[in-house]
Parts: sequence; C-alpha cells; structure tokens
Amino acid sequence: MQSLGVIDIGGTTIKFAVWQDQQLVAKTKVTTPTTLAEFYTLLTTQVAQMKRDYQIAGVGISSPGAVNKATGIIEGASALPYIHNFRIQPELQRRFELPVSMENDANCAALAELADGAGKQVASLCFLIVGTGVGGSVIVNHQIWHGAHLFGGEFGFTLMNDHQILSELGTAVAVAKRYNASHPAQPELDGQAVFELAAKGDTDAQAEVQVMVRALARAIYNLQYSFDPELIVMGGAVSNNPHLLPAINAEIEKLRATVTIKPDVVACHFTDEANLRGAVVDFCQTYLDIQK
Repeated sequence: MQSLGVIDIGGTTIKFAVWQDQQLVAKTKVTTPTTLAEFYTLLTTQVAQMKRDYQIAGVGISSPGAVNKATGIIEGASALPYIHNFRIQPELQRRFELPVSMENDANCAALAELADGAGKQVASLCFLIVGTGVGGSVIVNHQIWHGAHLFGGEFGFTLMNDHQILSELGTAVAVAKRYNASHPAQPELDGQAVFELAAKGDTDAQAEVQVMVRALARAIYNLQYSFDPELIVMGGAVSNNPHLLPAINAEIEKLRATVTIKPDVVACHFTDEANLRGAVVDFCQTYLDIQK
C-alpha cells in the first residue's frame, strides 16, 4: 500500500511525517514561517523530500482555523493570518502534484482518538481540547459534524453565566489570570504553579481551580444532554493533570442529582501525534479509494 504524507500546521512549529505500515515515520518539525511565500517553500520542499524517499499517495493536513472542505478555504482566524480566506487547498495540491486533504486541528485530534485511541470502540463522541481556550469536535457516526457555519465543536464560546464563556473560565490560563489579578503584590504565576499551590492547600488557588472544574463539568453535562454522545474525550491540560479528571467527574456527579445518564469522560490517548494521525484519517475519508 502506498504511504501518505502528513502535516500539522501550528502557530509555533509545523510537524511533518509519513504514514507507513500503520505508523508515523520520518517525523520532523520546523519553525513556522512568517510569510506565505516562506510557508509555500517549506511545505513544497518537505513534500518533495517525502516523494523522493517514499511512494506517497497524497498529503493530509491538520490546520488551525475553520477549514471549509467544500471550498478549500481556511475561514475564521488563527495565529497565522496568511493562510486564511483564499483557496489554499487547491493551491497546495497544485504545488505538491498530489491529492491534498485539510481539516481543522481539533477535528483531526478527535478523528485520531476515534480511529485508534480512547474512542476506538464508539461511533459518536465529543472531544474537548483545553489549552489557551477550549476547542473541540463533534463526531457523529464516525463523521465530523462541522455545523452550518463551521462552528461545530466550538465549545469554548458556550455561555457559562450572563457574561462569561467557557474559554474564560475553564482553562489553566484563566485560572492563573484570576489568581494573579487577586494577588497583585506577588510575582505572576502560570497555571501549573497555581495548581501546585492548590495541591499544597492554598485556599485561594483551590478556589480558582474549582472555578475551572465547575465550568468544565457543566459544559460536559450540557454536551451529554444536548448531543448524547457515547463518549466524551478530553485533551490538553486535563489529560496532563491526573487530578483534574477525577475532580471534574466528581463535580458532574453533583450536577446529575436524580438524572440517570452518567457522561463517560476519559482522557485522550494520543498527545503530540494526534493531529498528524487525524490528518491520515481525514485523508482516507476524503479519498475513499485510499485505505488507512
């Protein structure tokens, strides 16, 4: 079977790999260029090397932004403004002289978990990625639900109260921001440092961590009773902190009260490879004659 080239576009680095024999090989990463011209040169050079070293059948790409698969345009916004709002997918296809698929990075991570990770036994799931903000994906019958405006899975915009959204409450970045604001005389701390203080018994730190836990628990509760997925998979800060997921599950139990459905919430299986692996799955779904 032919191999696939895969690319994960990030704001800081771009990762490259080849999918061969059900695994990622020839992995490398390069600092993300600052201009479109440099971006084209980098990707074209890397793909040319893949073509020399492997018999690749095409290239799957994981990208930030709202990828419109019908038009080949990356809509929305990201840390890389030069990749948005023009037909970039057909342009890359022309330069590579290969079939190209593109999908949003959170959607790719969800596809990776569905194919061979935490969600490989289910057909539907919601995926939450907790980073600087909260992103995610909705999978229904093994397919991404993009939504009418490509906002499927943008859980971070859901309102938690009258004026704050999930991304403003449910992240480690937000925990640090709130803690630092209430302790202006102290040196500023990052999220990890605030979590460490909370573990040592600092009541202010514990209160801010609980705000995050409560926000994520409510979001998960609402997702379960809106979409009723078989599984909810969490990635990012939650999957890296062994204490957070139990705390979120405990908070969900408080919210459930007398209702019967218990959300099945698990940490993601893949971390650094998730977007690359998901780009493989997306390519296979896009070009059905190519098997994973």
